[in-house]
Amino acid sequence: MSQTPFQMAQAQFDRVADLLDLPQDARDLLRNPMREYHFSIPVRMDDGSMRIFRGFRVLHNDGRGPGKGGIRFHPEETIDTVRALATWMTWKCAVANLPLGGAKGGVICDPRKLSEREQEGICRGWVRQVARSVGNVQDIPAPDVMTNGQHMVWIMDEFEAIHGRHEPGFITGKPVGMGGSKGRTEATGYGVVYTLREALKTQGKKLEDATVAVQGFGNVAQYTVELLNKLGAKVLAVSCYDVKDGCAYTYARKSGVLFTELKSITDKFGTVDKVKAAELGYECLPGDAWMEQPVEVLIPAALDRAITEDNCDKISATVKMIVEGANGPTTPGAEAKLIERGLVIVPDFLANSGGVTCSYFEQVQCNMNYYWEREEVLEKLEKSMVSAAVAVFEMARERNVTLRDAAYMIAIDRVVKACRMRGWIR
Repeated sequence: MSQTPFQMAQAQFDRVADLLDLPQDARDLLRNPMREYHFSIPVRMDDGSMRIFRGFRVLHNDGRGPGKGGIRFHPEETIDTVRALATWMTWKCAVANLPLGGAKGGVICDPRKLSEREQEGICRGWVRQVARSVGNVQDIPAPDVMTNGQHMVWIMDEFEAIHGRHEPGFITGKPVGMGGSKGRTEATGYGVVYTLREALKTQGKKLEDATVAVQGFGNVAQYTVELLNKLGAKVLAVSCYDVKDGCAYTYARKSGVLFTELKSITDKFGTVDKVKAAELGYECLPGDAWMEQPVEVLIPAALDRAITEDNCDKISATVKMIVEGANGPTTPGAEAKLIERGLVIVPDFLANSGGVTCSYFEQVQCNMNYYWEREEVLEKLEKSMVSAAVAVFEMARERNVTLRDAAYMIAIDRVVKACRMRGWIR
């Protein structure tokens, strides 16, 4: 039986806890969330009926600072996934050296089948349930899968109404002009590319010479493809989920995938118009064909467990590196097999930490009530991402461990030191 996302997160932690020889009290504290909330959200639907949605908020650890993590709207959301994502957020913030802890939230719902008014009801109901446990100095939410800036504004408005004060730094991912940061939309995807560039440098290779296939065409994948195009890398295939068909397709073209072109025929949920794609010369292949392409780099940038022991043998022999744009896209069993094949795997909580880094920048700007220009934000983002990546690559070389283990060693050590100084562990 395959591992659940949270079991994956715990197994990854356990492995590095052994490498660091952590005492039992540190293991007991960091293997599980410090607190979590389960609640019901009653919403009056457009037809007048009442519907009850289930919501969650999990704070894994806040030893280094307030919790930080997104809110997902997904019909298959589970508390197990939320726990795993909160855990990974702790390590992501720590490896990026941000003064934040790890948290995550979610609601079991499908916003694609809900009106804007119904979605607003879920947002306001969600924050009512956790209003005393989140905030600028406690736990800072943000967008995630199928949530956006409008959802964050509704949540912020309800939070401020409850507390009777303006507090834009309580939540990030807001639109520019409502406390949002310029550069935030593209930050995660851009961060993936900055990390890829530094990883290639360790192998004596240049980004502009690389060929790439990307899974997904949501926010992270779109801006990953955009920057890859700008910096000269060749994207040969992109896998996109089709809401109407309920499955994914891979769009491939030997001359390369162009962001502006594919974006122009994609709806707000990342579904590509197949007819228009064919007219532009794209070949429409099965959803998992992205990993079979003759490229050097794979970037899974959709949902978790995309690469498993069951399908990793499909990965082309030309692939030398996987850069995880999504959270938990490679199962431990698959990773072991791929490393044995000689592949380099750049872990998710390093590669996709650009989003939380820019979220931190947004929080800082909100607290100062002074906002930076896009160029300054992206300059700070690149500097932060390069610094984090170089530290991980050096640790991997010095300790002769995988990049994931090296990133975990840095992150866990930082969190343990903070918890120890607070007196939570010996």
